[in-house]
Amino acid sequence: MVFPIMAMAFFTLLSYVVMLLWNNILPEVIHVETITIWQAAGIFILCKLLFGFGRPGGFGKRQMFKNRLAERMKDMSPEEMEKFKQGFDGGRFSRFNECFTDRKKETE
Repeated sequence: MVFPIMAMAFFTLLSYVVMLLWNNILPEVIHVETITIWQAAGIFILCKLLFGFGRPGGFGKRQMFKNRLAERMKDMSPEEMEKFKQGFDGGRFSRFNECFTDRKKETE
């Protein structure tokens, strides 16, 4: 029984923050009307639907994967690397070939 009440309170607080930010910044900057808390709640829901619900690691995830892949590859022997590379070439992972070309430039 407590969780729905806390969820509504949290949503109301977020909507209030959106309303405050909108009403204190945007009317002066881009000359729009002020909004009510209900309109702020609608804007908040719309933004969540359009831009996602905050998956962990959303931004920078590709770079993190690339760094982790490079870290694993630095300890591979040339034979292991060639075998690993053949699994990626031409398939759906072919966009990661830049990892291999960067590695070759570093070793030369």
